[in-house]
Amino acid sequence: MNGETVQNDNDARLTRILKRVRRIELLTRGMVKEMLGGQYHSRFKGQGIEFDDFREYQPGDDVRFIDWNVTARMNDPFVRKYVEERELTVMICVDVSGSGDYGSQEDSKRERAAEIAAVFAFSAVQNQDKVGLTLFSDGIEHYLPARKGAPHALRILRDILNNEPKRHGTDIKPALDLALERIAHRALVILVSDFITPDHAWEKSLRAVSAKHDVVAAQILDPREITLPDAGRVCLEDPETGEQFLVNTSHPAVREQYEQRLAERQNALVHLLRRCGVERITVRTDEDYAPALKAYFRSRKRRKRG
Repeated sequence: MNGETVQNDNDARLTRILKRVRRIELLTRGMVKEMLGGQYHSRFKGQGIEFDDFREYQPGDDVRFIDWNVTARMNDPFVRKYVEERELTVMICVDVSGSGDYGSQEDSKRERAAEIAAVFAFSAVQNQDKVGLTLFSDGIEHYLPARKGAPHALRILRDILNNEPKRHGTDIKPALDLALERIAHRALVILVSDFITPDHAWEKSLRAVSAKHDVVAAQILDPREITLPDAGRVCLEDPETGEQFLVNTSHPAVREQYEQRLAERQNALVHLLRRCGVERITVRTDEDYAPALKAYFRSRKRRKRG
């Protein structure tokens, strides 16, 4: 392959990526504007401890900070403002290991992860918050410090889609340790992964991060990983290790055993996240992710009011 052919291939790939970024940008901007902005603000904006002033109530403000005496005098709701009320830092940690490139549907898990990341990134932009990015496999592949602004959010999208990881395995611990080291104040940490890991040796790090920050786990699943199809003898390859397996998928016992192991793995993950106080959003590549995100933000809002 000559240099001109390689350049043409790279240009074509970049064009596809930019089109994808534009589509995701339009999709997620509309979604954020319609339903997530106020709920994001209500749930994640921090409050300090020293009173500063009053300001008019805005949709999404925590009702617990309404000052009823001032509200009665002004005939409009007012909330107490605190001097330590500060902008939020959002750190999005995206798994770019080999399994993320798999997709039995139109979208790969990596592409769906980019869309989920975009929702949180543009929510942060809308609320004048900083947003950063960590890409990880079984090590740190790329780190982008948190900054404000739509151009920065678009760079996050491009980096997720365009990154070519040096490693293919999965280890969440390095990303968690980096978040613990680099983020000084309380932040929102989004873990976007299929959570297909050989073990849960990263639990201690997750516990440490969740004690300091608000952590959300967005699990990306492909339907072919959930149910093994009846397709006769097929050769399956582990995208992270390259190991191949010959499997008779037409045998009911094989499919049953596969689903049982998957259920055990999922139960272990759910219990781990629960022990660490981390909530999970489940996103499938064959389904619209909007209902899952809507349900998540609504549930957080209800719990906060409670």
